[in-house]
Order: sequence, then C-alpha cells, then structure tokens
Amino acid sequence: MNFTGLIFACITLAAVGLGFLWVIKLEYYVGAHLAWPVGIFGGVVVLASLIVPGFTASAVVGILGGTIIWGATELPDQERRVRDGIFRANPKKRRGESP
Repeated sequence: MNFTGLIFACITLAAVGLGFLWVIKLEYYVGAHLAWPVGIFGGVVVLASLIVPGFTASAVVGILGGTIIWGATELPDQERRVRDGIFRANPKKRRGESP
C-alpha cells in the first residue's frame, strides 16, 4: 500500500483549514491591504519548494505556498464579507486602510 496520497491529502486539508483561520484573523486585525505582499510571500514559498531537497518536503512546502497565495486572493473577499455583515468587524481597526 502507498499512503503518500493520503498523507498529502491530510496535509492539504490542514493547510486549507488553517488558511481559512489566518485569512479571517489577518483581515480582522490588520486589513486586506496586505493581499499583495502576502501573495508575493506565497510565491516565494512556492519557488522555495524547487530547492527543498526531497520529494515529500518539497511537496509540503509547495502546498503551503499555494495555500498562502490562495489566502492572499481571499483577503479582499473577506473584507467584503465583513462589510456585508457576514463576519464581525474589528472596532479598534481604522477604516479606510485598504485600497
């Protein structure tokens, strides 16, 4: 039996699940204006997967980088969800920080 696919599925599920949480928290505390820097960081992590030795470690780093890029694209959507009242807004965060 080969458990590699099952292991990567679990890692991907965990990364996406944590991605939901950090997108919500980052928008709550900081705002969506960091979407581009976060996306660039995710791209750097994906590129780093090219130089990580070993198939498994490289795949995990690539999955994490892809999840970070996905999260960056979700930040503006999360800001809209907050504006629409689906998620709670941070009363201490200044408004108008995002472009």
